[in-house]
Amino acid sequence: MKKTILIQFIAVASVFSVEAQVQITVDATKEIKEISPYIYGRNNNLSDDPKNPTSSATWQLYKDAGLKFFRESGGNNSTKYNWRKKLTSHPDWYNNVYAHDWDYAAQSLETNMPEAKGMWAFQLLGQAAKTSSANFNDWGYNQSQWWSGVSNNWCGNGDPATYLEAWPADSTTAILTHWFNNQGLSKEQFQYWNMDNEPECWNSTHDDAMPQSIPVEDYIQRYVNVAVKARTLFPEIKIAGPVFTNEWQWYNWQNGTISDPQNPSKKYSWVEYFIKRMAEEQLRTGLRLLDVLDFHFYPENRQDITLQLHRVFYDTTYDYPGANGCKVINGGWDNSITKEYIFKRSTDWLDKYMGKNHGVTMGMSEMGSLYSQDPNVIAVCYASLLGTFAENNVEIFTPWDWYVGQWEILHLFTHYAGTISVQSASSLNEKVSAYSSLNVNKDMLSVVLVNRDVTNSQTTNITLENITSLSERISYYQLSNLPATETFKSSSDNALKTGNSTINNRTVSLTLPKLSVTVVRIPIKSLLSDIREIAKPDIRLYPNPAKNQLTVTSELESPTTLNFTDMTGQIIKTVLLPEKTIDVSNLKKGIYIVRIQNRTTNYSQKLIIE
Repeated sequence: MKKTILIQFIAVASVFSVEAQVQITVDATKEIKEISPYIYGRNNNLSDDPKNPTSSATWQLYKDAGLKFFRESGGNNSTKYNWRKKLTSHPDWYNNVYAHDWDYAAQSLETNMPEAKGMWAFQLLGQAAKTSSANFNDWGYNQSQWWSGVSNNWCGNGDPATYLEAWPADSTTAILTHWFNNQGLSKEQFQYWNMDNEPECWNSTHDDAMPQSIPVEDYIQRYVNVAVKARTLFPEIKIAGPVFTNEWQWYNWQNGTISDPQNPSKKYSWVEYFIKRMAEEQLRTGLRLLDVLDFHFYPENRQDITLQLHRVFYDTTYDYPGANGCKVINGGWDNSITKEYIFKRSTDWLDKYMGKNHGVTMGMSEMGSLYSQDPNVIAVCYASLLGTFAENNVEIFTPWDWYVGQWEILHLFTHYAGTISVQSASSLNEKVSAYSSLNVNKDMLSVVLVNRDVTNSQTTNITLENITSLSERISYYQLSNLPATETFKSSSDNALKTGNSTINNRTVSLTLPKLSVTVVRIPIKSLLSDIREIAKPDIRLYPNPAKNQLTVTSELESPTTLNFTDMTGQIIKTVLLPEKTIDVSNLKKGIYIVRIQNRTTNYSQKLIIE
């Protein structure tokens, strides 16, 4: 559908029932960090078959939606990939070997979207496909229909030697030389590389090549060998690993915690142990072996879990209903542990073992199994994840499953949110969250408002701290009441609704429909980044709030100028010290900024006139 202009937002929203007002505060002077564009990613976007290229319409869809990051290794199908022969063994289809041309896929990405990043994968299992001649005849068996036995090891009559060959670290990392020296591909565009895929369950997904699980140190050495060779060949590489399988495997290696080899009574969860060992190996080798700590996540398909999924990563107060593996965090089984906060735990472990300036970020290169029955639930979930990841400087996010509602949210964020995350707070954050950002020029503030309430609309008051706006009239962009079928066709043909509101006394009031995502965009005249709630010890303005008179005590040198500005930035009154008493009776009630300036001083203080 075409964009719809909402003339009176409040009138439209009034048909919904409304609960108590939600107070949102936004301080654009409190920057968090630049938002990684690579959280705007996705899996399995490109054809790797030269005979069946990605269509021009699909490329245009990716561009219109603002897709920035392409994870194209194929998940489990990457583990036995042979880039020399362009073959891989499919673990979920009899282990049969099929053609995949990563060279072609990467070349097509570079040609069509050179501004985007692509991520492929190294192999650590040690074996790769060599021929499709031993494939099980699935067409003759049942016309290649899916059934519960497709994971049977029937390729090569169950003998992996007939279709696999040895694939050591030198072989897997040699793709870097092949791509960048021989093929001439861009190192910058293909800087990110996964360290294989879900190693904790290889003895299940790849039981033809690894029927028994390997000791954790065996895996660590495989990882280190590949990482060292990759870093040596490509010093600017971004290594993303170890690509944890799911919540249970975040904490458990082969269904258990890990004993310290030097102190068997000391137990580690798998994430902590991996971080500890990477810190030790980096110290030993003198090389950086990890850039992005990469996770996969397939939570329970429940509406309540999907709506609050963003809280799993950093919220230390959230009792996550799917908490399971985290119960072994202390080495035993503690059923009282219900709070997950896996990214915060991991960051704390990184700080502990690698030091505060480790530079390792978080990544989520697969996510799926969400509550897909309602696109509006998907939309608010995906928006909440993007907002949370933006606030916490997560570097990569590429969902595996893609549902109705996600294209719309991706487009909304990439076109109407900013690139620098700033501080927001909500009085009812469980239901209504705000994720705020500035554009690169810092002259536009975007506030993403997510209403997760499945029943009610929510009235919000957005208070803007420490900014002056260019205009009292602002615009917003909203997604709500999405249908079950895909609505996003292009940047001009989608479900996005637009409208206007006003700023009154630094406050924007909006009523948000249930299960909706709204971006409020506010042009900024100036950021008052040096405002102080309390004056420096050598000057004091009181009382504050003031009514008729303001007393000044100061040890500042003369001449010192006090400029009183309103919230539009206009200078209303100028006073030259050493004046001690200032008449403010002619100032209207409201908030002012007093800028105090002399030869050595330039700072500001908020003043309220009652």
